[in-house]
Amino acid sequence: MFKGAIFDLDGVIVNTVPVHFKAWKKMFEEYGHPFNFDDYLAKVDGIPRIPGAKAILTELSEEKIIEASNKKQTYFREFLDSEPIEIFESSVKLIKEMKQKGVKLAAASSSKNATFILEKIELMSYFDANVSGGDLKKGKPDPEIFLSAAQKMGCDPSECIVFEDAKLGVEAAVRGSFACIGINRHDNAEALKKADIVLNDLSETSLDEIIKIVERKQKNG
Repeated sequence: MFKGAIFDLDGVIVNTVPVHFKAWKKMFEEYGHPFNFDDYLAKVDGIPRIPGAKAILTELSEEKIIEASNKKQTYFREFLDSEPIEIFESSVKLIKEMKQKGVKLAAASSSKNATFILEKIELMSYFDANVSGGDLKKGKPDPEIFLSAAQKMGCDPSECIVFEDAKLGVEAAVRGSFACIGINRHDNAEALKKADIVLNDLSETSLDEIIKIVERKQKNG
């Protein structure tokens, strides 16, 4: 039976990826590291700030890594405050439909900004659980974030589906034995191939199809 849906935030509900990229780029280039969008997708997308900083700033001490990651956070919040947040309307529509049908909902983001963003876009009240970067000991691809979300909803992983747009997020869902829909926002479908299905947008599926994906996963183990 399908009971719960877990939504990553950045790239699934909101399009803050350009804002994250701009903040990472500004910070890394201050340290003398050129940084492009391919670097973003390969090395920092979907993971917490400190591991993200370490992925590029390999020459720095732990203390300096923390300092750099805090700079990135400062830039990100400055950009968020000064720019509107783009929302994926198809994702919001699905969230509202699931809520109406009694499906348990969780937001699960590696970002410590998740609560701020959900409140800003007035979606916080739709979620039964909210797991963000500050709650975690291990980052994606470890499944801790999704296992914690399922536990908070009172669901078994086999009863849930995860919506992800990042390679490490899809891998985390698979490792946690969740059904998963990969959302191909950046023309990187190959990176999401471990998902049960890869879509360009959630307008391409329906609640009935999602239920079938979960039931098929349950049947096949």
